[in-house]
Amino acid sequence: MLDLTDKVVLITGLGQTAPFPETEEKGSWGIGAALATLFARRGALIFGGNRSLSSAERTKARIDSESISNNNNNNENNKNRSVCDVMVADLTDAASVKALVDACMAKHGRIDILINNVGRSEPGCPATMAEDVWDAQVDINLKSVYLTCHHVLPIMERQATGGAIINVSSIAGLRYIGKPQVAYNATKAAIIQFTKATAVIYAAKGVRLNTVVPGLIYTPYTKALAKRFAGESMLEEEYMRIRDEQVPMKMMGDAWDVANAALFLASDEARYVTGQEIVVDGGITGSTGRT
Repeated sequence: MLDLTDKVVLITGLGQTAPFPETEEKGSWGIGAALATLFARRGALIFGGNRSLSSAERTKARIDSESISNNNNNNENNKNRSVCDVMVADLTDAASVKALVDACMAKHGRIDILINNVGRSEPGCPATMAEDVWDAQVDINLKSVYLTCHHVLPIMERQATGGAIINVSSIAGLRYIGKPQVAYNATKAAIIQFTKATAVIYAAKGVRLNTVVPGLIYTPYTKALAKRFAGESMLEEEYMRIRDEQVPMKMMGDAWDVANAALFLASDEARYVTGQEIVVDGGITGSTGRT
């Protein structure tokens, strides 16, 4: 089950900002890096676009090192086979997105799976958020999804095998989660409806679109959020404790929880699933906030 052998995966936001630890300890992996690594472990060929080339190359090196190790054990002829390519891409810029898609097609000739994973959260309500901050949030969180789909959907429609698109949203698009981030709320909600509407349009064309909706996930980026939303007065450990306590399961999820949900949606086992969301949140959206 969940076999992606030789499927071509175009993924955005796969960079890993922090060095990889020896183990897959909680909080140490970014969602994009976990997505790319898990899909590669299932046999996929990864082509990634990322704002920072250095962080993307960190993920590439990790994926290729695992691939080389496995091939050395199984097939000496494939020991130097790279399964991951990366390049710089500004997902808010149409020309840059087109260049990313064109490069993937030049390398592989097809795109079987698209994963939209870029996003950013900035604090503010409509009265306090500057217009340029609002515009930047709309561009990175929502326009990026439109741009990749704009270029990839025609390719998938022409393929006899169709394709699958997974967009990463957030429970902040479903409910208020305790901090003012109105642009993030609005754009993450829009991703869900963008995905639903497009899934219906392309349902008869062999292309499936679904959304993964993460809850409070512990990643290296979460540590940056501690400073952005809690300020210097709150210790990082206290911020993480508060987030854990918000979840009915009393713990944040991690990047692998999100990646496993996306893997199912991308797989042939989900061939009859389109226009849907998988919420990965430990029960928080089903809660009144009191246990």
